[in-house]
Amino acid sequence: MVNVKNKLKNTALSAYKLGFHLMGKVLPVNKKLIIFESFLGKQFSDNPRALYEHIQKAYPEYQLYWSVDGRYVSLFERKGIPYVKRFSLQWMLKMTRARYWITNSRLPLWIPKPRHTTYLQTWHGTPLKKLAADMEQVLMPGTDTEKYKRNFKKEASKWDFLISPNPYSTEIFRRAFSFDKKMLETGYPRNDYLVNSNNQAMMDHLKGINQLPTDKKIVLYAPTWRDNQFYGKGRYKFDLELDLKRMREQLGDEYIVLLRLHYLVSENIELAGLEGFAYDFSTYEDIRDLYLISDVLITDYSSVFFDYANLRRPMFFFVYDIEDYRDNLRGFYLDFEKEAPGPLFTKTEEIISELKAMSKAPYVLHPNFQAFYEKFCSLEDGKASNRVIETLLEK
Repeated sequence: MVNVKNKLKNTALSAYKLGFHLMGKVLPVNKKLIIFESFLGKQFSDNPRALYEHIQKAYPEYQLYWSVDGRYVSLFERKGIPYVKRFSLQWMLKMTRARYWITNSRLPLWIPKPRHTTYLQTWHGTPLKKLAADMEQVLMPGTDTEKYKRNFKKEASKWDFLISPNPYSTEIFRRAFSFDKKMLETGYPRNDYLVNSNNQAMMDHLKGINQLPTDKKIVLYAPTWRDNQFYGKGRYKFDLELDLKRMREQLGDEYIVLLRLHYLVSENIELAGLEGFAYDFSTYEDIRDLYLISDVLITDYSSVFFDYANLRRPMFFFVYDIEDYRDNLRGFYLDFEKEAPGPLFTKTEEIISELKAMSKAPYVLHPNFQAFYEKFCSLEDGKASNRVIETLLEK
C-alpha cells in the first residue's frame, strides 16, 4: 500500500513538473505580472519585501503576487497581501506567465525559467561564511560537496540580475555563484527601512504593537544555523548556549531579550519561567523591526551584523564554537577575530558583564567599527530599492 501511494505521488509530481515546463513555453507572458518570494515562501520580508513596497507605490500598474508556503498563508491573509500557494495549480499558471521573479533564496532546481521571464535574485546577506563554490566541504543533509556546488551553479545560471550590497560582496558573489550576468551593486533594498525609519516615533510604535515594555533596554539575539546539526534536509537543530536564566537574574531589572533564530532552524525554544524577560520572535514577519527596537545585537556568524551596523549601535559576538565553525564547517572570508565590529565572547558571563558596563557609562563603538562601516555600508543611503527597480523595470 505504501509503495502504491509513493508511486502515485511520484507520478503526480512528474506530471506537475512537465506541466510547468510546457506552460512556460506555450502560455503568453503577462508583462505586468511580478512574483515575489522570501525564504522559500515562509516570510513577508527582506529584499523582496522592500522591492514589493517600492513597486506598489512607484509602479501601481503592476500586478504583484507572493509565492507562499501553504503553512504560512495566515500572515499574508491577515495583511491582505495577494499571494498564491507554492506548487499549486494557480502558482504554476502565474509563475509560467510572469514577466519577473524576485526572490532572496534559491528556487527548486527542477523549475525551468521561461524565456519571457526575468529572474532577479536579491540574495539575503553580505557573506562572512564561505558560499557555494568557495566551500571546501559541504556537510548539509541530502547532498554532498560536488552535487551541492553543481546544483548551485545550475540554479545561478538562471539569474538575470543579482543584487550586491557592496564591492566586497560583488567580488565574492561572482566567483562563488559563477555568476556572469548583470550585477546590481546598489546596496540592499531591505536596509532602506533602517535608514528611513530610524526614529523614536517608529520605535515606540513597534514596541507598542508587539506589547513590549518601554522602560527596559532590548537585546536582540540572532544566531545562525550549523551545517552539521540537523534533523533532516532543510531542518536544522539549534542548541541555545546563551544562559537566559542567568541573564534574567543579573539583568532582568533593566533588559529584555528577543530571540530570532534562523529560518532554517526547526527548534521551538522553551522559555517557561522566563516570561516577561525572554521573547521568541523567530517567526516574526521581518527582522527589520527587531533591529530598530533593539539597543544591542548579539549574534555569531550570521550576516545580520552587516545590516545592523547601519544603525551604529553596539554589537556583541557570542562565538562559543568559533574554532569548529571556522575550521571545520564553513570558513570565513574575513579575518573575523581581527575585523569584527564588536567584542567576541565565548561565555554568557562575559556578555552579562559587558551589558552591565553599558549601563554605567555611555557605550563607545568598537575600534573596528568605523572601518567596517565604510567598507560594508557605504552604499546604504535609503535609496537602494529605487536604484534596483529603475534598472529592472526601465531597462
